Amino acid sequence: MDERLVRETVRDVWAREALAGLSEFVTIPALSPAFDADWARTGHLHAAVEHTRAYLSARPIEGATVEVVELPGRTPLLLLDVPARDATNVETVVVYGHLDKQPAAGAWSPGLGPWTPVVKDERLYGRGAGDDGYAAYAAATALEALHAAGGGHARTVVLLETGEESGSPDLAAYLEHLSDRLGTVGLVICLDTSGADYERLWLATSLRGIAFLDLSVRVLDSGVHSGHASGLVASSFRVLRELLDRIEDPRTGRAKLPELEVEVPRDRLAEIGVAAAEGFLAPQLPIAEGVAFAEDDPVELVLANTWRTTLSVTGADGLPPILDAGNVLRPYTSLKLSFRLPPTVDSTVALRAIEKALTTDVPYGARVEIARAEAADGWNATPRAPWLESTLDEVGEDVFGRPWRALGLGGTIPFLGLFGRAYPDAQFVVTGPRGPGNNAHVPDEWLHLDQTARVTEAVARILHAHASA
Repeated sequence: MDERLVRETVRDVWAREALAGLSEFVTIPALSPAFDADWARTGHLHAAVEHTRAYLSARPIEGATVEVVELPGRTPLLLLDVPARDATNVETVVVYGHLDKQPAAGAWSPGLGPWTPVVKDERLYGRGAGDDGYAAYAAATALEALHAAGGGHARTVVLLETGEESGSPDLAAYLEHLSDRLGTVGLVICLDTSGADYERLWLATSLRGIAFLDLSVRVLDSGVHSGHASGLVASSFRVLRELLDRIEDPRTGRAKLPELEVEVPRDRLAEIGVAAAEGFLAPQLPIAEGVAFAEDDPVELVLANTWRTTLSVTGADGLPPILDAGNVLRPYTSLKLSFRLPPTVDSTVALRAIEKALTTDVPYGARVEIARAEAADGWNATPRAPWLESTLDEVGEDVFGRPWRALGLGGTIPFLGLFGRAYPDAQFVVTGPRGPGNNAHVPDEWLHLDQTARVTEAVARILHAHASA
């Protein structure tokens, strides 16, 4: 394979055609079903699929077929299926991306808008540019570059769903529906994550799971003057605080329930150690003046964000605004609790343990109610095969001029758990061009164009190496 021609083709296609196609994709307000319950009628998801289908169908990729798959009552799926080329590897490669988007999420900066593509300072601004519309164009461009440069690849299926921003509720059904057709999947390339800078290739190697619920504690049928009732009846807030202390140490934030903790794998600890030595640990955060991080040790800081359970109170009810609050013993307090769980924790078991801790032997017999409890598993990558390790080393040196790096992510992406369970023996390359400040879910979302071209080139090199693995 002519590696120089791979790079030239990637750069040329992105400059001439892929950027234009992605810019038009930005104009489509293809909100995920969680934000557009009437998506089937509004038609924006279908418009995004049709636009991308037309672009992929026009690409000069020999033997490629493009198909829209839509199971009854589910969001559509788009497939680009490319037969093997000069490959001895008979496995299937799945390249993942998604076409649904987050809403505008507030006011954008002057001259920018969620559905108005703007190229400025080597960035493409607009909703869905980086999360995750670019994936379809990067995957197709990588395949074009391989063909132009005489490279090979195993059978490659680019799978583009339209429900990721809603938690991928339809993906499991599609993976089952397509299981015979996809065959033995040996490599999954996910183009929907971010890294710690724009200088090198970053791989995500783990994601935390999640459990969340609404917790209500009631002590009265109606509010009472605090002078009449306080001391006679415990406040609902105090009861709730005691219940939470059963789960979380209020001083350290560490989980107290064994179902919420795991032993961190050696390879993940090694990755964290390398990142700690190079200073790639904490993302850029708008920390208030004078506030310190929760941990002093840099390794412990990363572990707390990627391999330990954390509790966040993300909402409350029963608490009036401060200006409206009188001297009243309130009847109840409700909190929305969000637990980020270690990647290998069984989220269902963890949720049951949390519910049991919150509802057993409640102080003073206060009435506890739990609603909208849900959980999703995390994901931990399989050990990297020697061929992949060596290819990543070459890509880091040749494409980026810096060694590649890997880190766990503190968030939850349900589709990776689905892929992990569906293809437990597959190699995973979970990467993307997003990085610090890219604003994926908030105003002024943008895509780093130069990093996107490098990631596209890296994907082409990985596909070529896999062809003979």
